[in-house]
Amino acid sequence: MTDKSSGPPLVALVVGPRGAYAVGPGVDEAWPLGDVVHRFVDTTTRLGPRWVVWSAASTLRLVVGAGVDVSRTWDLAEAHRIVHGGWWATPGHVVAGCRGLDEADVPAPRAPRLSGFDGDLFDVAAGEDVSLLTAAGHLRADALAWATDDARLRELAVLALDCCTAQREALARLGGDHVGRLERTVWSESAAAVLCLELERDGLPVDRPAAEDLIAASAGARPDDDADAARIRAERDAVVLRHAPGRERADLRNPGQVRDLLLSVGVDVPNTRAWVLEPYRHTHPLVDALLRWRKDERIATTYGYRWLDDHVGADDRLRGGWTACDGAAGRMTAQNGLHNLPAPLRPAICAAPGHVFVRADLGQIEPRVLAVVSADRAFAEATRADDLYAPVAAKLGADRPRAKVAVLAAMYGQRSGAAGEALKDLERAYPVAMSLLDRAYADGVARRPVRTWGGRLIRFGGVPLPALEPGAPEPSGSAEFSATGADGARGRYARNAIIQGSAAELFKAWAATVRHAVRPLGGQIVLCLHDELLVHVPEQHAAAAAAAVEGTLTSAARTWAGTDEVRFVADTSIVRRWSEAKA
Repeated sequence: MTDKSSGPPLVALVVGPRGAYAVGPGVDEAWPLGDVVHRFVDTTTRLGPRWVVWSAASTLRLVVGAGVDVSRTWDLAEAHRIVHGGWWATPGHVVAGCRGLDEADVPAPRAPRLSGFDGDLFDVAAGEDVSLLTAAGHLRADALAWATDDARLRELAVLALDCCTAQREALARLGGDHVGRLERTVWSESAAAVLCLELERDGLPVDRPAAEDLIAASAGARPDDDADAARIRAERDAVVLRHAPGRERADLRNPGQVRDLLLSVGVDVPNTRAWVLEPYRHTHPLVDALLRWRKDERIATTYGYRWLDDHVGADDRLRGGWTACDGAAGRMTAQNGLHNLPAPLRPAICAAPGHVFVRADLGQIEPRVLAVVSADRAFAEATRADDLYAPVAAKLGADRPRAKVAVLAAMYGQRSGAAGEALKDLERAYPVAMSLLDRAYADGVARRPVRTWGGRLIRFGGVPLPALEPGAPEPSGSAEFSATGADGARGRYARNAIIQGSAAELFKAWAATVRHAVRPLGGQIVLCLHDELLVHVPEQHAAAAAAAVEGTLTSAARTWAGTDEVRFVADTSIVRRWSEAKA
């Protein structure tokens, strides 16, 4: 229960339905629910601990909701996802992982979550059993609801400390000489889980009148009733259907009818996906009108007036749930459109009066990450340039577009056509980096798990393919590994996941550093979008915040990479509306 290593003491905190308990060096006491925030602040000031929690969501929501700065945590759920991979990281899964038990036997919850705690972590139905663990050694499914008195809360807190010790020992076995790197990953992933609570609490500032106008431009005026909504929808459809006389009754929301509609004007396509239709945009006005209609329809149906009413609060902030890890390569995710807001609506994301946004976007992050994880000194040298593709092009004796295609092909496994030819040149110029990617591909084909730079385990078997960056070669097949081409799909996934996952770790380490750096300036991170940060800050501190955002990138990247040989860059700007930033 006592942490004998250097660094801050480890103090476990468990918050149950009727109270809380903190245990560790210098503290061993029950806290009334109404006093959790005060006791947390006092204990943090007195001991400066690293708080061990089953998850930020289940433990720290009250504290973060009160505006308290939570500086250091060890999130057992996030650490479990790193050590053991996958998404499921309930306390039952954490205990199973730490004890070497089969996670398939983790007791399942008996009822859905009904109160304010995290339903993915604890069940609501507490039985009469006095034992925290089952006969097989698994954690009971209703562990938090079971902890209704001080003795039970303390038992759960002590178990959390035991699990933290087991996770640190696992990291030491995995990391060897690089265990420090893996522990730092847990710290930054834990900080990202706290940041998720802050993002959910604070929300993204929205100019509501501007949002109304932008929605109206795509979806039409706000309807008075269902009949008016049907009329507006028909008018929107008519803009497309007028290009196909005699087909005015076609349903544009039915792919089969849309394909027949296209055939009627001489456009024969295997399916109606946007990327398939795009080359035909100028062959017939129907195609252009259809593609425009789809963008408007998406706003009308997904980001229309109901979305605005349901998710933008009375304080003009867009809120949704956030998670620190997507369960695949480890990217942050968000709900309610925070990660998928259509570009036409970005002008509505506007800083509050007297404030601005500092927007920073990591440039060419994945190839720069490749230089770190491969330890390819020649490729690292290319990262010294603002535009990495320029020195790569010079080394290949090719133009910049071909160099970019080659690098993207390397990371996304594209070997056909021009990409394949360009990749051969890259393999000759940077054999160390390419060898790393080839090994990852082979591991994926063989179903061997791979790990990111920070140690996250990536397992195979029904794993969704990662989202691609704009311009990246698109892998064939569906989101799941199908029987057809499954080996190649796994290989391509592994090849990219070790880079994309490592990039996600760097991004979260940077975001965690920015989070602390801008707080004295009155700044707060309000959006994390893949490789992009949006910081909301008082206008008078904008320049200082921008300098802090860029300065922390240098320090965070050096700490994350363990070297300053690889240079990371960010496109940073100060804007009032998100749309003013360079895309």
